[in-house]
Amino acid sequence: MSTTLAPAEVEVEHPGEADSIEYDRPWIVIVWNDPINLMSYVTLVFQKLFGYSREKATQLMLQVHNEGKAVVSGGTREKAEHDVARLHAHGLWATMRQD
Repeated sequence: MSTTLAPAEVEVEHPGEADSIEYDRPWIVIVWNDPINLMSYVTLVFQKLFGYSREKATQLMLQVHNEGKAVVSGGTREKAEHDVARLHAHGLWATMRQD
């Protein structure tokens, strides 16, 4: 007597729309206030690394100083990782997260 076994049914999950939106969300880079770096130095770093005008860099620096943090850039995960590494290389405390 020969018995043919049918393959077991397997439920396959397909990524939903919410999952694909999760991956499309941009990453942001946050610079945090620290007691070490001078405000003028932080302004210069923002100008050098991101090409901000003196006015924009000063505005971001004051936000870091007064509010404790500021978002200084955003984009893909790879860009955010690169920006965080460059900020660290200049002695600033920076992190990244998905927006």
